[in-house]
Amino acid sequence: MTRTPVVLGVESSCDETGFGIVSEGALLGQGLASSASQHAEFGGVVPEIAARAHLDAAVPTLQIALHDAGVELGDITHVAATSGPGLATAVHVGLAAAKSVAWALDVPLFGVHHLAGHAAADTLEHGPLPERSIVLIVSGGHTSILAIGDLVRDPIEHLGDTLDDAAGEAFDKVARLLGLGYPGGPVISRAAVDGDPAAFRFPRAMMRSGDPAYTFSFSGLKTAVARTVETIERAGDPVPVADIAASFEQAVVDVLVAKAVRAVKDRGLDTLVIVGGVAANARLRAVAAERCEAEGIELRIPPPRLCTDNGAMIAAVGDLLVRADADPSGLGIAADPSAVLHGAQLPLPH
Repeated sequence: MTRTPVVLGVESSCDETGFGIVSEGALLGQGLASSASQHAEFGGVVPEIAARAHLDAAVPTLQIALHDAGVELGDITHVAATSGPGLATAVHVGLAAAKSVAWALDVPLFGVHHLAGHAAADTLEHGPLPERSIVLIVSGGHTSILAIGDLVRDPIEHLGDTLDDAAGEAFDKVARLLGLGYPGGPVISRAAVDGDPAAFRFPRAMMRSGDPAYTFSFSGLKTAVARTVETIERAGDPVPVADIAASFEQAVVDVLVAKAVRAVKDRGLDTLVIVGGVAANARLRAVAAERCEAEGIELRIPPPRLCTDNGAMIAAVGDLLVRADADPSGLGIAADPSAVLHGAQLPLPH
């Protein structure tokens, strides 16, 4: 008798240690540990600290996921792990943990692309993706517009990426400029609640008619914020943190939504999926919902708990691969910290 697949997903690409368990499209349970507080004093993620934190968190977080799902380790039929991209030292820890479990249980192992995981996270909330859709991935390390068919069977087409800082990086850097702490996304969002998004007219880069339609650039925006803060401080005036935060946030959101909606319309599609850590931003969610409703586009965004890095999204890709009868990667899969997204499953090294 064939067992129902129960897929364990392992995520360790940055500062979250995630284990998730998915079966036939349903999230059974997950465990998540974050080392963000350990990086706060450095204003960004320190790879060695992240790797040690993953080592410490791996077993307890796996136990939390198993308990949350109500399954035993022996019930796991397949394992999927982020094998890239990400911080090299961090990816290695999660991949080693995944290989250990797969070897001990003698079950298949899939090496998964981290960004495909973000796209798959939405399926845990809203069901299968449509036949064709546009996916906006917006996170600490990545800002990309993708054209996606079947997530695990079809090649993934990059329509555009960021030329410099990812949106999440820009949030971190501006938060540091404003003395708000780390990580930048949540603290900027909280500060912006009391601010006026129209108080400062910050640049919306790559939006002129001759610019690449789906390409992003956020370094100029970050510089404009820095100059504004510098000018105000030089004049001896108090820095209006809430207004600057709100105006900066609005500038980022305007560009993200405009380009993503343009991609949907240009391709003649009707679904936009927004995923990644910055997709948890309330302003982005609200503006995207308003714009998509006006254009007759179906908007899909996972709940905030599935936007940030987590093991459930990697398990979701593994589950899709199992159901597509994909060949497992096997224990020979290597970490690829700079993996380019061409497909959901990363190829074995040649």
